[in-house]
Amino acid sequence: MTKYIKITVLSVLCSVVLFSCTKDLDQAPIDPDSFTEVDVFKSKVEAKGALAKLYASLALTGQKGPAGDPDIQGIDEGFSQFTRIHYNLQELTTDHAVVGWGDPGLPDLHEMNWTSSNSFVEGMYYRLAQEVSFTNSFIANAETLAEDTDVQVFIAEARFLRAFAYYNLMDLFANVPLVTKIQTELPEASDRTAIFAFVESELKAIESLLASSKSNEYGRVDETAAQALLSRLYLNAETFIATAKYDECITYSNKVINSGYMINTVDGNGNGSAYDELFLADNNTNGAQNEFIFALNFDGIESQTYGGSTFLVHAAIGGNMDPTEFGVNGGWFGLRTTKALVSKFESTQTDTNGHPIAWADSRAMFHVDEQNYEITTIANTFEDGYAVTKFKNIDVNGNPGHDTNLDLVDTDIPVIRVAEIYLNYAEAVARGGAGGSEAEAVGLINQLRERAFGNSNGNIDAGDLTLGFILDERSRELYWEGFRRTDLVRYGQFTTADYLWPFKGNAINGTSVGNHRNIFPIPANVISVNPNLTQNTGY
Repeated sequence: MTKYIKITVLSVLCSVVLFSCTKDLDQAPIDPDSFTEVDVFKSKVEAKGALAKLYASLALTGQKGPAGDPDIQGIDEGFSQFTRIHYNLQELTTDHAVVGWGDPGLPDLHEMNWTSSNSFVEGMYYRLAQEVSFTNSFIANAETLAEDTDVQVFIAEARFLRAFAYYNLMDLFANVPLVTKIQTELPEASDRTAIFAFVESELKAIESLLASSKSNEYGRVDETAAQALLSRLYLNAETFIATAKYDECITYSNKVINSGYMINTVDGNGNGSAYDELFLADNNTNGAQNEFIFALNFDGIESQTYGGSTFLVHAAIGGNMDPTEFGVNGGWFGLRTTKALVSKFESTQTDTNGHPIAWADSRAMFHVDEQNYEITTIANTFEDGYAVTKFKNIDVNGNPGHDTNLDLVDTDIPVIRVAEIYLNYAEAVARGGAGGSEAEAVGLINQLRERAFGNSNGNIDAGDLTLGFILDERSRELYWEGFRRTDLVRYGQFTTADYLWPFKGNAINGTSVGNHRNIFPIPANVISVNPNLTQNTGY
């Protein structure tokens, strides 16, 4: 469960939605080295290996890595990795990113013109449904060892991962089956209210069953992860169930703020202003790990994938950028950002056309040399749009990751970090939540900004703490980390004309789209398999 996740192969792939199974369910494995569920759950040692698969199914894509034996069929294996698809649905659909590749279904995301046959939408649904299937199987089998206190913690972690999968299914697809046990009958769909209640009750139930704050192994969740996901859940409650829960958001944000986790303000060499080191190859040891409440672990040798941070590093390199400065052997000439993100940072220098090229805020991590601020075309033109240099495969001393071929990347990806919770608290206060303090909210924001600026020059006061400012600050702090679509939906800006960005709705200056695109469609293939499901309105 450390940086190097080892995978135990489970025979838990028999899901009525995703996979077909042999009719003879009693047959034994042909390979004598294969594990059956009986073998896997003989003791807590084997059960811990099975638990690793639950984490690994969010980080990796199959049994071989980086390709060759995928968990999910029908989509390129590298495309199917969780954080890569999550990035595509959460960032590429917004002002934060464009991509020049023409893979079927990919241009439709930024153009906001996807259908129920989009392979990336389908891949995300399958990946999350698979995680539910894996966790349900683990929980049922591990209960045979539940008298062991360590196994009780394993089960609580599996329940967290299942709740995390359902949080994302609810956010992205709204109305999906709520299945908590292995079953053979086709499930009915549940609505967001039921899924919200399930996620909320599960996280509250396991809060006291998980390891105490910062006492678990790196890469495994503890009680603070449950509290942090509740903070995120409650911040978005008004979107999900039309009921505001900002009081509860403040309560659980406070628990996280007062836990053992803290923002990383001293870099791996003992210096200040350590934002960039959150996204380096040694972020499991350089101090960033103190900020990571839940991270997915990657290693260029031990946990290989063409998704994860390998995707984020390679795909963002092109033009005249030097890949060796990022610890890799080449760029994929794909991802850039729009001027809508760049303009959220106050510049300290502009070029002859008045376009920003330097910033005091260290979070403005852009490559501007020979890049165009304005985007006139997306496809096959890497130079249109500034490049983002946020993720790198080097350590604090500039040394590359473990893969000597400089191909596969070591950098871990934070899924929940303390900075998000600071921003959740501030927004809940600004939205009128009880139990919080405006002065505390300002102080938390200023901690993030002092890290970013290296001094107090960027600090704000209470008069600056508006919802618009907080949304922009979330953009500055969290861009490319998988929050943007959800944030824009919460603010009513994702589909409307209230906020436009380049090529929103496939218009060069942006245009509004139908509100049904606030959620994604249930994949057509899923509905064809399960007629109990109903397509989301508008698709």
